[in-house]
Amino acid sequence: MRIRMDEKRDYYEVLGVGREASPAEVKKAFKRLAMEFHPDRNPGDHRAEDRFKEVAEAHEVLSDPEKRQLYDQYGHAGPRQAGFEGFGGVEDILSHFADMFGFGGFGGRRGPRVEQGDDVQAELAISFAEAVRGCQKPLDLQRLIHCATCGGSGAKAGSQPIPCSTCGGRGQVATNQGFLTIAATCPTCRGRGRVVRDKCADCRGGGVTRLKETLTISVPAGIDDGQTLRVPGKGQAGPSGGPPGNLYVTFQVQPDPRFQRDGDDLLTQVPLSFAQAALGARVMVPTLDGDVEVEVSPGTQPGAVQVMRGRGVPNVHGRGVGDLAVRFTVAVPRRLSDEQKRIIEELGKLDPAVASEDHGAGAEGDEHGFFFRRKKKKR
Repeated sequence: MRIRMDEKRDYYEVLGVGREASPAEVKKAFKRLAMEFHPDRNPGDHRAEDRFKEVAEAHEVLSDPEKRQLYDQYGHAGPRQAGFEGFGGVEDILSHFADMFGFGGFGGRRGPRVEQGDDVQAELAISFAEAVRGCQKPLDLQRLIHCATCGGSGAKAGSQPIPCSTCGGRGQVATNQGFLTIAATCPTCRGRGRVVRDKCADCRGGGVTRLKETLTISVPAGIDDGQTLRVPGKGQAGPSGGPPGNLYVTFQVQPDPRFQRDGDDLLTQVPLSFAQAALGARVMVPTLDGDVEVEVSPGTQPGAVQVMRGRGVPNVHGRGVGDLAVRFTVAVPRRLSDEQKRIIEELGKLDPAVASEDHGAGAEGDEHGFFFRRKKKKR
């Protein structure tokens, strides 16, 4: 009958020590019991496996001063306050102690190592419009693939890799360290468990060949400069037939002189004449869909911003569309005719408050007021 781990025994009882036991006594009791119930010494014995799990959990709590104090105060619920949720199984325990003691693993618990190939990094230049709309873009690439002749094994046609004589095909060699059997990566086969005696003539036993190819990259709409796309399985081939790594494509987006991008939002500037700003007008504004006519209200100040909802960039994750902010500037003529000077002088006499504080809100103040407030809000 297997022990039900949800009906936990007292940790001190599990280790056979008193509540005043010192850390050294806890450690000594754990070593003795762990050696007695270790799975390598009790193959196929589920009762021993459950006892090993119980002993390991008790040691994990009682050897940690914080967890032990919480356990003494609140029982089994206490250590959860320190983040301890127990162990999922024997492999979880073995992995935990391997990490804690710096060992590569425990004997008899792992097989030959299967390595994934290295990832590949690439850069892809695209236009502003391609980034906004999305597109299909070719990418020239060189990478390693599994040899077609040997299928990545590295062995000559008609032969197969043979089990490593050093580790017996397990990929690890075991050494005894105290009460535990510790496994390290086999130095002969490098953890693969097999060695190639008769090498493939095409790949010379390496199992891989170099390929030049042109991939078609699906650029998602809304991608931004510097963002990276992961393409699974298009990296380097893994050793000894292992799975390939991934391809990571980083995009270099060429700027568009009409727009300044801020996430999914865009900013564009439209110049107005003094008369258009003062009297109002209808002007053409550039958008991603072409020029659109927009009405400018009379008395529009330099730097005033008008927002066109939904005219920005599609979110790369499909979460809506940004806005287009139109900032109006007023073009002041550098040279005036005598008649123009006369008219402006007359205007100044009629309205001496043209340069009042209300008019001086300024382009810079409004720009920061809108564009950078929106940026902060969106983040």
